[in-house]
Amino acid sequence: MARKEQFEHERERLNHLVLGEANLTIKRFWALDSDVYADGALPRRTKELLGLVASLVLRCDDCVAYHLIQAKACGVTKEEVVEALAVGLVVGGSIVIPHLRRAFELMVELWGEG
Repeated sequence: MARKEQFEHERERLNHLVLGEANLTIKRFWALDSDVYADGALPRRTKELLGLVASLVLRCDDCVAYHLIQAKACGVTKEEVVEALAVGLVVGGSIVIPHLRRAFELMVELWGEG
């Protein structure tokens, strides 16, 4: 199974577990997290790139993977992703390099070799 499919399968399984036991606060946060990425003054594709940069800086590989997958679904180009990742590297510094490597690995799977 490709990394994308593994990630999506595990995310769905764990979300089901959480939401099956979740209280109102957790469910509201889940809804807020979904709502914030909808088109608004900023289009969804821009918000996914913002989420990608923040996730890289926060060093959350699951979040980086999620936003890469969503960015691809929104029509973001590989070139746009690379520029966003460059911003994340500059903001986050060398500590994000291991996460950047894994982001590039998934990016190649999603968009292909460049």
